[in-house]
Order: sequence, then C-alpha cells, then structure tokens
Amino acid sequence: MPFEVSVTLPFDQIELPDEFISGDAVREIAQAADQAGFYAGAVTDHPVPGYRWLDNGGHYAQDPFVLLSMIAAVTTNLRLMTGILVLPYRNPFITARAVSSLDVFSSGRVDLGIGTGYLKPEYKALGVDFDTRNDLMDEYVRAMKSAWTGEDFAFEGSGYTAVGNRMLPVPVQIPHPPLLIGGNSKRAIRRAVELGDAWHPFFVPKSVADTARTTTIADEADLQAGIAYLREHCEKIGRKVPPAIISCGLVTIAPGWSAQQALDTIGSFRQLGLTGGTASMVAQSRSQWCDQARKFGEDVLSKID
Repeated sequence: MPFEVSVTLPFDQIELPDEFISGDAVREIAQAADQAGFYAGAVTDHPVPGYRWLDNGGHYAQDPFVLLSMIAAVTTNLRLMTGILVLPYRNPFITARAVSSLDVFSSGRVDLGIGTGYLKPEYKALGVDFDTRNDLMDEYVRAMKSAWTGEDFAFEGSGYTAVGNRMLPVPVQIPHPPLLIGGNSKRAIRRAVELGDAWHPFFVPKSVADTARTTTIADEADLQAGIAYLREHCEKIGRKVPPAIISCGLVTIAPGWSAQQALDTIGSFRQLGLTGGTASMVAQSRSQWCDQARKFGEDVLSKID
C-alpha cells in the first residue's frame, strides 16, 4: 500500500495577509501542492477560538468548507482534507450537506478528518456543551451516515429530530468520504474502530496538552501504545480489517530541512503500520512555501513507493 503524504495549508497565517490571505494565494499554493504530488491539502477548524489559547501558541482558521471549495476549483488531483473539523460545533445535517456538496462538485476528493476538539471557550461561544462533546461526536457521526444514504430517514438527536427527511445528491464516494477520526484518547481510538475509516492521531507536546485538555502523544512509544489499543479493540468488537492509521505531525518542512531525514521519518512511521500522514510547512512567503513544496515533491514524494 502506498504511503500518502498530505500537507497542512497555510491560510491561518493572518499576520502575513499579503502572502497567504487572498484568492491568489489559495490558487498558487493549492496548485503547487497538487503539482508536487501531495496526497491532500488539509485545513483546520477554529471558528472563534479563545484569546488565551491564541496568545499562547494557538492559531486562527478560515472556514474549512469555503477554503476547500476554492481549492477544489483550482486543482485536479489534490484531495480535500479537514484536519480536523470539530464535529460537535455544527448541526450534523448541515455538515453532511456541506460534505456531500463538496464531494460531488470535486468529483469525490473529500477526506473528512473529524474530532471533538478541546477548546472550552470556543464551545461556550458556539453554545455547545463542552462536557457532552464525546457523546455528541458519536451521535453526529451516526446522524451524518443516515443522511448520506440518500434514502428517507428518521433520526432522534440531542435537540433535533429528523422525522422523515432526505438528502440528495449523495457523496460520490460510497457510502461516504473516508472518515478520519482524530484524537489521541482511548475513547477516540474506540470511535475510530467502531465508526471510522481511519484513526488520525496527532503529536502534541505535553505543555500544550496540559493547557488544552487533550491527551498527549509525544513520541513513538505513545503512538505504539495507541496502535496496540486500536488492534485490541478491533479484536474485541470483531472488526476484521482495522482502520487505517494516518498521523498528523508527520514531518516539518522548514528552511534547511533534510530530504533524507524526512524519508527516514516516513520509513519509521511506515514500519509502525501507518499508511499516511500530514506534513507541516514553515514559510514566510507564498513563493517560499511553493518552492519548498516543489522541492519536497522532487526529493521526497517521488521516492516513496
């Protein structure tokens, strides 16, 4: 199975608006990622983050479906990834409609990374109960799957009810786009096994985990423990084919990066059983970002079989 490397797109860098916050930037960067051979371009989801998190290393984010629609319109092969969409923030049928529309109009290029998120002030600002986020997450996945059948469906949710509704067209990808279940906790891993197509862990320094209410995967040993738990839960519930494992925080592409080091890192992840991951890019200009993307494509992506 090929190892698929995606890349996080830089449209959260609002401090450099002339470089990264424009339609021209979206076109040039998305096309560079497409031409370099990245599997997908990933965008994240923070509609209204709290200032304390922002002032301690957090970041802004654009609306994921707006950006991915723009990217779809200017690319051919690059897949469209949310990395991640905080699922409990929105009514699940609104999300299901957006995902289906994007998948149809992009000819089936959506990879839906989803998770509970961890920012209590953002939950509060959006009027969603932080303490029930895990239950909402499980419920919303099931609700979206009901909508994506294209058949008349009924669903009793938390504060909403479908009594005989229908959503068409269905996604191009049947039964739905791949669901990459984000999160590092045991509950997130169980969710990936029970409801998802892939587990989408991410590496988090302990200092961030302590302030952001998220479980830490800080090194290879943590990742191995998570994979062991995933396989154990597959056996427990009788899932024959385990979900794929696609990591965030695969490699960082920055000035002076080493192609061999990137290849070695990818090789290590592959030996652990991962089938893909998302790279991050450090750049101070649009041209630097595109140049690094093309170089990474030539020196790394072209050498991965």
